[in-house]
Amino acid sequence: MTYKVARMALLVGALAMMTACGGGGDSAGGTGGSPTPTPTPTPSSACSLRERQDWAAATLREWYLFPDTLPASLSPAPYTSVESYIDALTGVARSQGRDRYFTYLTSIAEEDAYYDSGSSAGLGVRFATDPTQTRLFVIEAFENGAALDAGIDRGAEIMAIGTTAANLQNVSSLFAAGGADAVVNALGPDTAGTTRLLRVSDAVGIRNISVTKKAFDLMPVSSRYGARIIDDGGRRVGYVNLRSFIHPADQPLRDAFAMFKAQGVTDIILDLRYNGGGLVSTSELLGDLLGADRASTDIFSRLSFRPEKSAENETKYFAAQSQSVAPTRIAFIGSGATASASELIINAFIPYLDARAALIGANSYGKPVGQIAVDRPACDDRLRVVAFATQNSAGNADYYGGLATSMKATCQAVDDIRYPLGDPREASVRQALDFIAGRSCTPIGSASSGASASTASARVGAPASAARVLLAPARPSPAQKEVPGLF
Repeated sequence: MTYKVARMALLVGALAMMTACGGGGDSAGGTGGSPTPTPTPTPSSACSLRERQDWAAATLREWYLFPDTLPASLSPAPYTSVESYIDALTGVARSQGRDRYFTYLTSIAEEDAYYDSGSSAGLGVRFATDPTQTRLFVIEAFENGAALDAGIDRGAEIMAIGTTAANLQNVSSLFAAGGADAVVNALGPDTAGTTRLLRVSDAVGIRNISVTKKAFDLMPVSSRYGARIIDDGGRRVGYVNLRSFIHPADQPLRDAFAMFKAQGVTDIILDLRYNGGGLVSTSELLGDLLGADRASTDIFSRLSFRPEKSAENETKYFAAQSQSVAPTRIAFIGSGATASASELIINAFIPYLDARAALIGANSYGKPVGQIAVDRPACDDRLRVVAFATQNSAGNADYYGGLATSMKATCQAVDDIRYPLGDPREASVRQALDFIAGRSCTPIGSASSGASASTASARVGAPASAARVLLAPARPSPAQKEVPGLF
């Protein structure tokens, strides 16, 4: 059985998209001191629809954090898939906002490939739309990905999609005809070898670019901008952009903090604006790397299962590493796509840094719960079950509405795709630097915030002012669950 804190439904800000939602999973005995609950073994290897549905229902009844919300009885007969049956079983908790598609079925093989190496396939970009869903933007392009190899990077607008110049379809027309699903379908399957012709508008101009999707390993810390030291008028600030909490992030995070420590950097910007969560162990490591001044008796987090599973409860204490720094201030850059393991790390530092920790950008998603994973290997089924709640040392565990109201300091800022991530000219990074320097700001959630709590600029080359929604398929892959907007 595997275990984790996971990620949010693929959405930004208040614009909800009803998609599956998940996160990463530590294997039994994984790093970070994660609990390893032992579920009741599955005696049958049969994989008929009814047997898989019955297995899912039994697993939920044993482990679900909100057992009182499960129906006393619900026949699986009317449901044509395991997924739709799970959706029905968890419907009450979802209507209460406590399980926003965090419980779901996925593939063991595909999920393990992602968490072990970041393995995925596709264009290697993160897409977001404008609020009216008429335009499509690249808000991040990944190293090793086909799109970046072809010259498509953050800030590019995709104007048309096709397989040849003769059948290019305008993105605005696709949205008008079938909404986001039509755009997702036009992009084609995320399998290696799939080719699409994209009409791209960026700083170079407007041109058609043919891109063939390929398999690639996601770098959780970018080799271009993932870790750096920013000189802000003589103040040296460490910047880390973490894309996802997966095993391959561990060493780059250690390397980044070793650099900060060697150069005496104690003011930190942790950019989690698109980070939907992942492995508990990586979140705990990141906490330790920020915890040089924390005692071994200081609590990082508490994980609490339902009462009859309380033997699985865990308290994680800080454990300073050789690369750890003692932060003077931390600016956490977030958005509505910042969830789960990302929120776990932010929440952990609220009691210790008080107003010296701030949420910059927009309110986080609000996921104070995590999943375990129960496997049925013969069917390649992994059921991610919301099974535990997370809280910090002060007991804060009720942030379903996001962390902004839990923070002593917040500053609203937009995500300006005119500039690279990590660039001090980019609006959220600039606001983070201003917070660290002690300058005033407008708090998140103030009356003037409105659409400025965004994830992308209204148009390339124009002021960043409009909230955007990350593009998502109806049933995201394991990688898309953890890396919202990934294609």
